Amino acid sequence: MRTEWWKDAVVYQIYPRSFQDSNGDGIGDLRGIIQRLDYIRSLGATVIWLCPIYASPLIDNGYDISDYYAIHPELGTMEDFDCLLRQAHQRGLRVIMDLVVNHTSDQHRWFQEGTSGQNPAYRDYYIWETEKPNRWGSWFGGSAWEYNARVGAHYLHIFAKKQPDLNWQNPTLRDEIYRMMSWWLNKGIDGFRMDVISLISKPDPIPRDTGSDLSPYCINGPQVHTYLKEMRQKVLAKYDIMTVGECPGITVQEAQKYAGTDSGELNMVFQFEHTSLTDGKYGKWSADRTDLVKLKEVLNRWQNGLRETSWNCLFWGNHDQPRAVSKFGCDLPEYRVLSAKMLCACLYLMQGTPYIYQGEEIGMPNPHFTSLEQYRDIESICAYHDFVDSGVVEKRMMLTLLAHTSRDTTYKDNFPIWAEQTD
Repeated sequence: MRTEWWKDAVVYQIYPRSFQDSNGDGIGDLRGIIQRLDYIRSLGATVIWLCPIYASPLIDNGYDISDYYAIHPELGTMEDFDCLLRQAHQRGLRVIMDLVVNHTSDQHRWFQEGTSGQNPAYRDYYIWETEKPNRWGSWFGGSAWEYNARVGAHYLHIFAKKQPDLNWQNPTLRDEIYRMMSWWLNKGIDGFRMDVISLISKPDPIPRDTGSDLSPYCINGPQVHTYLKEMRQKVLAKYDIMTVGECPGITVQEAQKYAGTDSGELNMVFQFEHTSLTDGKYGKWSADRTDLVKLKEVLNRWQNGLRETSWNCLFWGNHDQPRAVSKFGCDLPEYRVLSAKMLCACLYLMQGTPYIYQGEEIGMPNPHFTSLEQYRDIESICAYHDFVDSGVVEKRMMLTLLAHTSRDTTYKDNFPIWAEQTD
């Protein structure tokens, strides 16, 4: 019997490496999460969303996966994960995993064996151009194409060059992904948050004469709904689970295709129209404040647009966003708590499933880093060099933009003492 329990869920998102350290090595881990399950439950959360815990070189904070079936050693073991899942379920907490299948790490066995010639069939698990590639630019800076000398061709990477995009046109690759998803679901997890799932379909052939912006070609690609319907038929429909797709660049109309009541693909999607209201001439890198009138218009459009046809994701921030109270509220000491409570009330009074990123419950603001050396995020570091080294933005100004917009909100030695207060 299938239910729609996810409509009544409250999701608490955890980035494990910065959540709770259980063994004193300075890195959060699965045992640390186990220690905090009662705390998470006390907040009223009913679902935990785990950011990637898989084996990874950590070029992109774990979103570059080298083995979908292994836990990163710094986070623990598979036995630790099984214990976490079991203890979460005992407390009435469900657990959903990050599903990252637009790309892998270049250290994944598929890429390594496919490019070395050890298993040439794996080469077609990725997207290659043997001629001079087009002008597409990576979202992390530079070209979206990287030359591999062993293959004698360029591979596509929408993100970092060590994150080659997967070729979803290959049915064998799709079957590998479906087997992996089933393996985790058979362990007892309660669903998936699907990373940039709206990007998995690329045009065939790859267009030659284009500008640098790959968005019109790769967002909501030609076969994306075909692939997701197949995924649902072969995997998702067999389980009573929660599925949420991250869909950058999506509209209300597109959301109804991905997560419409009658579409049968996903339960809901993340859209980013409200978080993008401050975008400007440097893209997301901006120190502008969100316009309240425009924010209300966007929230209203999504609330009314998906009424009775789909289901909304409600969120202010996540691992890819600056802290909510800094972006949408005011993080000055005299206003931080009141501002955070206001944002919380606004979120919970809308229709949809609320998502709370770790730290939001205590009104955690941006860390306001003042030097590039404090950042660990590849997107922020690449953006700094792209803009500063080319002379487009002065160093001090770029640090200001990073302080407002960077997704690196992990506190180091300057973790504020008041952050432990939960009033």
